[in-house]
Amino acid sequence: MHITAQVLVALVALVHAYFLVLEMFLWDTDRGRKAFGTTPAFSRESATLAANQGLYNGFMAAGLVWGLLAGDPVAFQAQVFFLSCLIVAGVYGAATVSRKILSVQAVPSALALGAVLLAG
Repeated sequence: MHITAQVLVALVALVHAYFLVLEMFLWDTDRGRKAFGTTPAFSRESATLAANQGLYNGFMAAGLVWGLLAGDPVAFQAQVFFLSCLIVAGVYGAATVSRKILSVQAVPSALALGAVLLAG
C-alpha cells in the first residue's frame, strides 16, 4: 500500500505542476483558453490573477514532492497536510467555480490521502 500511496501522491503533484504551467505560462494562449474555457479578452485581462493561482498550485506540488522526499514523520505529515489543503480547495472550487474541479482536484487528492492514511 505504501507504493500505491506514493504513486498517487506523485500523480497529484504532477497534475498541480501542470496547472502551474497552464496558469502561469499558457493562460493567454489557445491551449490555456481551451483548458479553462475562456475567451481571449478574459484570458488577457485575468492573466495576472491566473499566474498567482498557478503559483499556489506550484506550492502545493512542491509540498507534495517534499512529502515524497522527506523521511517520516515529516513525509507523512506533509502529505496529509498538502493533500487536505487540495481537497478543501477542490471542494470550494467545485462549489463556487465549476463542478469539474471536484473530479480534477478534490477526488484525486482524496484518493491519495486515503492511500497515505492506510499506508501510514
